[in-house]
Amino acid sequence: MPDSDLMFRSAIELAGMVSSGEVSSRELVEISLARIEELNPSLNAFVDVDDERALQTADGIGRDDERPFAGVPIAIKNNRPVQGLRLTYGCSLMAENMCDYDHNITRRLKEAGFVIVGTTTLPEYGILPVSEARLFGPTRNPWDLERTPGGSSGGAAAAVASGMLPVAHGNDGGGSVRIPAACCGLVGLKPSRGRISAAPELGDSSLGIDGVLTRTVADTAAILDVLAGYEPGDATWAPDPAEPFAQSAAREPAGLRIAATTLPPIPGTPVDPMCARAVDDAAELLRSLGHEVEEVEPPWQIPGLQELFGAVFSSQIALSIAYSGIVASRTPTADDMEPMSWAIYSMIQKLNAIDGLGAAVRLQGFARQLVSFLLPYDALLTPALAERPLPLGTLDTAAPDPMATFTRSGVFTPFTPIFNASGQPGISVPLFEGDDGLPLGVQLVGRPAGEGALLALAAQLEAARPWAGRRPVMAGALRD
Repeated sequence: MPDSDLMFRSAIELAGMVSSGEVSSRELVEISLARIEELNPSLNAFVDVDDERALQTADGIGRDDERPFAGVPIAIKNNRPVQGLRLTYGCSLMAENMCDYDHNITRRLKEAGFVIVGTTTLPEYGILPVSEARLFGPTRNPWDLERTPGGSSGGAAAAVASGMLPVAHGNDGGGSVRIPAACCGLVGLKPSRGRISAAPELGDSSLGIDGVLTRTVADTAAILDVLAGYEPGDATWAPDPAEPFAQSAAREPAGLRIAATTLPPIPGTPVDPMCARAVDDAAELLRSLGHEVEEVEPPWQIPGLQELFGAVFSSQIALSIAYSGIVASRTPTADDMEPMSWAIYSMIQKLNAIDGLGAAVRLQGFARQLVSFLLPYDALLTPALAERPLPLGTLDTAAPDPMATFTRSGVFTPFTPIFNASGQPGISVPLFEGDDGLPLGVQLVGRPAGEGALLALAAQLEAARPWAGRRPVMAGALRD
């Protein structure tokens, strides 16, 4: 087996190989760094590569290290602090901002034995479902270099899909883990609201939550066990699971009642026939596994819902922009950011506090209705995306009307933000390959705080239609 193939193994398997002495952590990190050096000029997935410290860390990991992921390389999305590296949020205001502390996510991954090799790209302030920040330039999809790997965790997805890394960190405020997973043929879980702490900066987060991009459901479940849990000072948190998520994911479900829909939450939004067909094919697969699948029309084609979510989402983006101004020690101006970011910031500044809180309350009311509608079902099946991975440049933040670009992005990804609003867990799984040769995924959504059952269902589909062995053509680079 060529050494470069190791980056396509699961993180669980690699940790076992380090523990058994079959391979050293330094060997794994060296292979990862070599693939980054070879492939990143084409993909542009990394902001910073921390090779020296990664190798030093790897040298300190031996066979007797009992941490669950000791010696396995990983990268952090560049909107979470990593002590000693830049934290940019993809914006020029923070381009040279060096971080002097670790985020909760960074700390937990280090404590689990992961070796951080660098940080990955994202769109400016993580706004769009593509990763083409002016500060970094476009990040490309390993399956087709002229298409997006998705966003906002696009760099993470490109790095994993191309075999630079076995897994990578991401986060999801409107689909930002599930979207790149669908674009790049990976597994992407958005956990339940409150499952993973936003410490140390925030007490909680109404829309966004952290996660990982992986090749297997088992990796996703095991890493969720590492990341989940209360941190001192959290304002809200999800209840502890009855058993570890890795254990739940290994239980084969039977006789579930599953709802399925291709009805987009945004009225009039076309759904690509391939994306709709994926739901039909997944429904048939689920039936063959003994589950009942029922077609439904969720109550989500509500006039103004996209604008309502946009207002709440934009308020959180405006806070990130204000934070970048604090870091830069000056008030942000239009010259400091892409036109779309400035348009959002300017819009939110005109919104009074009562209107802002009112939008959040109305979105909560909608979420309650949706969760209530789905109560009779164990899971919901939808398309992961409404379109195939977009050609680079489709979403232009410097367009004459940048807010039209913001609205257009929802047409690409109408099925994901809904569940950031409801707080339910959602997972994108790459069950199929499209007629265009690109990955073709579906989204499964679970009950509130029901990641264990959702992961078990996703693992059952993975066993029935294995996907981890699929690779983009360019992943063959650097093969021995």
